[in-house]
Amino acid sequence: MKNFLIALAASSMITPVAAMAAKDKPAMAAKDKPAVTAAKPTYGSFGFDTAGMDKSIRPGADFYGYANGQWAKSTPIPGDRSNFGMFTVLDDLSMQRSHEILEKAAAASGSRIGDFYASFMDEKAADAAGIAPLTPTLDAIRALDSKPAVAAKMGELLRIGLVTPFRIYVDQDDKDPDSYIVQMRQRGLGMPDRDYYLKTDAEIAKARAAYQDYLTKLLTMAGESNAAARAAKILAFETELATVQWTRVDSRDSTKTYNKWQRSDFAKNAPGFAWDAYFAAAGIDRPDAILVAQPTAFTGMAKAIGAAPIEVLRDYLLVATINAQAPYLSKPFVDAEFAFNQTILSGTPENQQRWKRGVTLVKDLIGEDLGQEYVKLYFTPETKAAADELVRNVIAAMGKRIDGLTWMAPAKVKARAKLAAFTPKIGYPTKWRDYSTLAIKRGDLLGNVMRAQGFEWQRGLDKLGKPIDRTEWQMTPMEINAYANFGLNEIVFPAAILQPPFFDPHADPAVNYGGIGAVIGHEISHHFDDQGAKYDMHGKLSDWWTAEDVARFGALTNQVVKQYDRYEPLPGMHIQGALTQGENIADLAGLTVAYEAYQMSLKGKAAPVIDGYSGDQRFYLGWAQVWRRNYREANLRQRLLTDPHSPSIQRSWVVRNLDPFYPAYDVKPGEAMYLAPADRIRIW
Repeated sequence: MKNFLIALAASSMITPVAAMAAKDKPAMAAKDKPAVTAAKPTYGSFGFDTAGMDKSIRPGADFYGYANGQWAKSTPIPGDRSNFGMFTVLDDLSMQRSHEILEKAAAASGSRIGDFYASFMDEKAADAAGIAPLTPTLDAIRALDSKPAVAAKMGELLRIGLVTPFRIYVDQDDKDPDSYIVQMRQRGLGMPDRDYYLKTDAEIAKARAAYQDYLTKLLTMAGESNAAARAAKILAFETELATVQWTRVDSRDSTKTYNKWQRSDFAKNAPGFAWDAYFAAAGIDRPDAILVAQPTAFTGMAKAIGAAPIEVLRDYLLVATINAQAPYLSKPFVDAEFAFNQTILSGTPENQQRWKRGVTLVKDLIGEDLGQEYVKLYFTPETKAAADELVRNVIAAMGKRIDGLTWMAPAKVKARAKLAAFTPKIGYPTKWRDYSTLAIKRGDLLGNVMRAQGFEWQRGLDKLGKPIDRTEWQMTPMEINAYANFGLNEIVFPAAILQPPFFDPHADPAVNYGGIGAVIGHEISHHFDDQGAKYDMHGKLSDWWTAEDVARFGALTNQVVKQYDRYEPLPGMHIQGALTQGENIADLAGLTVAYEAYQMSLKGKAAPVIDGYSGDQRFYLGWAQVWRRNYREANLRQRLLTDPHSPSIQRSWVVRNLDPFYPAYDVKPGEAMYLAPADRIRIW
């Protein structure tokens, strides 16, 4: 899918919110009016927590340390988190609010979200049941006696959300965005990425050994004999899959991953796997054409499956199934799954309280049911209107930036047309998902999970042959995130991110522009990053740039790759500039566009000085504040291997490329943040 998460943009919502709030109150006689007291921002005196700064650090030496140093030193990571920062602060708030909604809904039976939550919260029932709810599924896997039967079971397991070697989903056809098509991507590894199987450094080797121990434990807990030897064979099989899989860098390339196969091509292009049995069991029986993202990986993975002994394939499916469903079984399974997937891989020492896990489950599987209740309580029409206005301001600033480009020539007109065709989605969907056919039963936790996964699977298949649903959201209103969808030419901002420190109606506009303004600009600019720029105003993957524009753009994006390649967040581990370039380009563009929007909002007047900080200084502080985050080392390592986003410290450093940053903070040659004017990257 063509979604790129968490971008940045800014615009002042202060005036609209204040004006609308005033309209809601009855007029008072002059003698009755109280003295006017301006509402205070959530953070500090102007929307920024100055107590979190470390002013002993010069901004030019380390802008993140200057803006956030004391916060970083004094803020521990909670035991149930792999990292902690401003996103987490809002996630905790969203979770607490959702908890209150679900507790109320669960007080009596009959509410879908309440019954689902109640089924998870019945820990005694889960512990008493042990592995029994999963036994029918495991017994069916144990009974597999042929390779076609294995392929059919893999297709069947897809219907309940389990990991198999190939991922299938329904989405827009990149080259025919008015149509849905079945799409497939490589999948099937029990660890986060192929690098965990193939790299030889000490920490990765430790994780690999721990994974084999985990597989051994899962087999033992399922009552299997000779577990250690069987676990070693599973790991060897997954290593064969990893060896032929594409890297994340290649897998993010929209051009390379657009490969249309007919159903008859699978047996020819990827022999060794019973494709007909697989598709039939998965319910893929209508379309002839399927998009295959990594063709050579499919060829290699099918060969590996064809060569593997059937007993290894059965064991592979056994542990994949137990691993996926362990959080919904008894405590020994919950603890084992957490110990590997969260503690070993991300460094998180403690599992979340059960209510938090219950909230997450409901949000992830029937989130729009919960979202309807959430927005009634926590996202007012006034806030939505103000956010809509803010987005319009930043889009206008992006248009101005496009008009001023020197490297783009004929494509400017089409770029402007694409920008004008944007669909911003703010807060929540205009049409809520209908879960009325989904059966949720108290006392049937695993059944509820499987039915919810099956409902979502069938919902995807039901799209085939129908018009594109342009109202659909791929996040819930409770998400602390945002995304850009190239096929729909849209930018999407859930309600929960439109809060301090990203956006505060009582904060100084400069801080809001540096915070949510840059997030909005980030998402807008994703449509013009190294991949988004391949999609035209209709969401079609096409060549709409001139060759000269493409070459000049490529030269600029290569500079971004090289700049981030040099950053080394952990000893010996650098940021992958090629993997993170889309997000880094969006950060650079988003902050640039947000600054433009902030300057436009001043209407030629000088920004006031507040508490000794100029408008430009406050703008950049607003940017730095949203990236406050502390990581556990294992989590940071995993992110450096798998995450298309740079770590938060380096995301804040994008200011090095903006000319106004230098006079704002008197950044001098020789300081770490300093880039010579010729070395500053200017794209949008």
